[in-house]
Amino acid sequence: MLNEPHTQAAARKDSLGCLASRLRKDLELGAGEFTFYRKCTLSDTPSAVATPASDRGYLIGVALDGGHRRRIFNGHRSTLYDFDKNSVYVRDFADDYRADLQGGFDFVLVELSRAFVAKTRYERGCPSFAGFDATPGQRDAIFGHLAQALALTLDGAHDTSPLFVEQLGVTIGTHLIDRYGHAPAQSEKANRRLSPQQEARAKEMLRASMQARVSIEDIANACQLSRSYFIRAFRETTHRTPYQWLLEQRIERARDLLAQTQRSITDIAIACGFSDQSHFTRAFSQNVGEPPAAWRRRIAR
Repeated sequence: MLNEPHTQAAARKDSLGCLASRLRKDLELGAGEFTFYRKCTLSDTPSAVATPASDRGYLIGVALDGGHRRRIFNGHRSTLYDFDKNSVYVRDFADDYRADLQGGFDFVLVELSRAFVAKTRYERGCPSFAGFDATPGQRDAIFGHLAQALALTLDGAHDTSPLFVEQLGVTIGTHLIDRYGHAPAQSEKANRRLSPQQEARAKEMLRASMQARVSIEDIANACQLSRSYFIRAFRETTHRTPYQWLLEQRIERARDLLAQTQRSITDIAIACGFSDQSHFTRAFSQNVGEPPAAWRRRIAR
């Protein structure tokens, strides 16, 4: 297959309208209802971005650092916005989008499907919807925190847990709708703990996910709860998110296998639901303080 002419390659734009040749980091992770992006420019050279209207859904962008400005056009009018660290913008793909970009940028972005937004709005008691009310460039500390976690996830996408990715997507989407979609305020006094039966069922299904793919949606449905409510109720009940709790269970199971068997590190990694040995070694080291092989040697003395 012939290579593209240099001029065509340089002018190629990605699905968000950015010039591919301008990007130092260009990462993408698809996860069903969500698509996660990391877009970071090579330089501060001005450029433009434009995408035609489509039925794709919604996009939330969060700046990982400051120094970026963009002039966003609305018909024949335009407004200039400054972006500091943790600044956000929201796009509806149903609208044409055109902006002149000034200065480099480093953004984490999440694309959410219309089906996810509609379902979550209904679950949050927000059936009527006139769009998201988010002024480009306004700061959001919660989105800033989630963006940092997402940036790390994208950098290590090859060993990312599907459960964690789904949990992160639901959390981002829920915050978007609660803060910018005019959802009714959620009572802080409401009982958000799981019942003993729900807790037992959720933990049983999470343990099963060490060997078979189980989603947050599967578990929430089994508990007869929405995904966003389930994540909050599980955290309130166990003081862990579902992913954090599952990771602790995997590490504990790995300890048992390391101490009681002669199975290889690779076999133990797969048996405990890790994608490969390197993923297992990193997770074990972060939680236990030393690599699994070193831990095994130490306790065998």
